[in-house]
Amino acid sequence: MTIRPARLRRSQLSVPGSSEKMIAKAAASNADHVFLDLEDAVAPSAKPGARKTIVEALNTLDWGRKTRCVRINDVTTSWCFEDVIEVVEGAGKNLDTIMLTKAMRAADVQFVELLLNQLEAKLKLERPIGIEVLIEEAAGLQNVEAIAAASPRLEALIFGMGDYSASQQMNLRNWGSDGYPGDIFHYPRFRIAMAARAAGLDPVDGPFGNFRNEEGYRREARWAHMLGFVGKWAIHPAQIAPALEIFSPGAEEVTRARELAAAYDKALAEGVGSVNVNGTMVDAASIRIVMNTVRKAELIGI
Repeated sequence: MTIRPARLRRSQLSVPGSSEKMIAKAAASNADHVFLDLEDAVAPSAKPGARKTIVEALNTLDWGRKTRCVRINDVTTSWCFEDVIEVVEGAGKNLDTIMLTKAMRAADVQFVELLLNQLEAKLKLERPIGIEVLIEEAAGLQNVEAIAAASPRLEALIFGMGDYSASQQMNLRNWGSDGYPGDIFHYPRFRIAMAARAAGLDPVDGPFGNFRNEEGYRREARWAHMLGFVGKWAIHPAQIAPALEIFSPGAEEVTRARELAAAYDKALAEGVGSVNVNGTMVDAASIRIVMNTVRKAELIGI
């Protein structure tokens, strides 16, 4: 079984790879994860220059404990292979993950994997670079299970609802009002989360476009969290704090989880398979839920 790095992805901050100013602010932010974008946020004519800006930022800025990621163009474009080569050759030792856009089949992931294999061998990089994948096309969702199992480098599946909506030809005019009776993104979210968890990956929820609508962002983040997602994108620094709050266990929850875990360990040591802790029964099944909270708290440092 592949042992993947444990990384916090409560808040993934999106930053145009062409903006030195915004990249510097992102490095100093409270986001767990920053991805420097070479795709939608960068015009075609600006992509070569953006690669150089990204390399310089990765090599010179203080990123603290953040996961440092670069979002590349998809494999059908003329930019994809050079995105990987130039960024890894220039800053591979200071790069944690590559984010692949619009993955539609396992072979898309494996193309990036092969490039990374060759580059790491050539550059003698000691630490492997992970891959994060955006599921944002109907074909990608149809093949999500195969994509999730495509490479041991894979760390996360991300739901890109914007492009997915276009691919699915969804009508979003009444979204959030009196339109579809329910969450229109429930099925793709659930399927992505299930595929990710089955493969040992982190499921991450994508963007919420109106960064001035904190209530709407919080609603979408809560729904994603309830389905098992570990975090959500922030397209603006204003969305970082709500994501960190929603995808972090509260202090009382952590204290309670540790109390239950300690009581269960004591019961096992005494040869007992379950224990009643102040009205809560803890056994082999429920302890798994408890330990999810404990491990998350340890990763955060609570």
